[in-house]
Amino acid sequence: MEQLSTFEMIMLGAVALGVLFWFGPGVKTMLEQSRKAENKDWSGVLVPIIIVVIFVFLLIKMV
Repeated sequence: MEQLSTFEMIMLGAVALGVLFWFGPGVKTMLEQSRKAENKDWSGVLVPIIIVVIFVFLLIKMV
């Protein structure tokens, strides 16, 4: 794979900065709402992760 030209690197940096500025306010608002939330329901995150880990473990054991 060849290296990116200077113009491509500048455009890639500009796009990255644009994405940061575009999503920045939404992420800030989301983090503030998360801090104010009363119920921190971690089971909604942990249960799917545990299921995936068990599934991967079973796939490895089948080989």
